[in-house]
Amino acid sequence: MVTEAGRECLDGPRNARTTSANFLDFRTGNSCLQSDIVESSVRDSYSLVRLSGSIRVGWLILLMLTALLSAPGCGRGHRRVLEVAYVSAPQAALRDQVAAIFNRVGNVKNGERVEVLEREKRFARVRTASGLEGWIEQRFLVDQKTYDALQKLTADNQNDPVQAPGVLRNETNLHVTPGRETEHLYQLASGAKVAILKRGTAEKQPGALPLPKREATDAAKSGAKNPYTPVLEDWWLVRDDKGRVGWVLARMVDVDAPLEIAQYAEGQRLVAFFALDQVADNDKGVQRQVSQYLCLMTDPHDGLPYDFDQVRVFTWNTRKHRYETAYREHGLDGVLPVTVTHESFDKEGTLPVFILRVKDDAGTVTEREYKLNNPIVRRVLAPGEVVSRPARKRRR
Repeated sequence: MVTEAGRECLDGPRNARTTSANFLDFRTGNSCLQSDIVESSVRDSYSLVRLSGSIRVGWLILLMLTALLSAPGCGRGHRRVLEVAYVSAPQAALRDQVAAIFNRVGNVKNGERVEVLEREKRFARVRTASGLEGWIEQRFLVDQKTYDALQKLTADNQNDPVQAPGVLRNETNLHVTPGRETEHLYQLASGAKVAILKRGTAEKQPGALPLPKREATDAAKSGAKNPYTPVLEDWWLVRDDKGRVGWVLARMVDVDAPLEIAQYAEGQRLVAFFALDQVADNDKGVQRQVSQYLCLMTDPHDGLPYDFDQVRVFTWNTRKHRYETAYREHGLDGVLPVTVTHESFDKEGTLPVFILRVKDDAGTVTEREYKLNNPIVRRVLAPGEVVSRPARKRRR
C-alpha cells in the first residue's frame, strides 16, 4: 500500500493541497533524495563496469596478436640463424640430440639448403625449408661460398661445346676446382651420363715434401724421377643432365665412344670425338645412315702438357661396309675445345669442317682448319700461311 508521501516520491508533485497528508517531513524528503542518488550511482557503476570490461578485452586481443606475430611458422623465430649451408652427402639423417642414443627425426638430401642454428663440436643443429629441425654432422655440410662458386662455374661454362659424352664408373663428386681435397657439393651416381667440356690437371698428393738434398742427389744419379716433380693427374670439367658443371677425376669417366671407332684406338687414350657427317649405306638391302668421325687421342698418361697429340678421321667405306682411316696426324700440342661446323667451298659445295687449337714452342695457341671432302681430308690454309710439319714427339 502506497501512502501519499510515497506517492509524491513516485509520481512527482501534484496540485498543492492544504491537508496535513500533503506535508512532507524531513525524513520523507530525504528518502526521495537518497533514492535518486542510489539510482544515479547504479547507472554510473554499470557504465564503469562496461568500460573496464572493454579495456580488458582490448588488452587481451592485443596480447594475442603480439604472440602470433612474434612466433611465425611453428616457432621458427625462437632460434637465431647463424648461417646458410648445403648438404654435400648423398643423404644424411637428422638427430633429435647429440648423444650415443638418439632418434632420427628426418633426412636431408644432397644439395638441400638448410639454416644452421647452432654448432656443437662436430655437429650442427639445422632447420630445413619445411621447418624440420635436427642435428647433423658438420662434415656433411658446405658453406654458401662453395655453393656460389659452383653456381658461377656453371654459369661460365653453360654454353661450352661438348667434346665427348662420358659415363661415370663410380659415385663421383663435382669439385669447384681440380684436386681431391678441393671443395665439392653435388655427388653424381655411378653410371650417370655427363658431357665432357675441358681438361685440367692437379697434384695427386698436394703438399708432399721433397726428398732431402742428399737423397735427391742419389736418386738423380741412379736415374730415378726428379723427386721435386709433382705427380699430376687429369681432371675433366663436365656438365650433368641437370645442367650442373664441376670437375671430376678423369679416371672416373669413360669416354662413351661407339665401339666401331673405339676399337681402333690402338692402345691410345681417346680424349674426344665428333661426328662430322653421315653417308648412306646399303648392306644387303638394309638402308642406314652411318656417321663419319673425327677422333682426338693421346698417350695413356696423366699430367701431359697438352690435351691431345694425335688426330684421326674415320670415314665409312660403302663398298666394304667398314670404317677406314682417311686422315692421321701426330706430334700436336693440341688444346681443347675443338670446333666442328660446315663451310661453303665454291665448286666443292658445303663441306664438314673442324678447327684444331695447337700450341707452338712459345706456348702461343693458333687455330688450324681442316675440311672433309669424302673421303679426303685437307688443310684449309689462310692467305700467306705455309704448312710446317711438326717434329715427331718422343713417347713418354
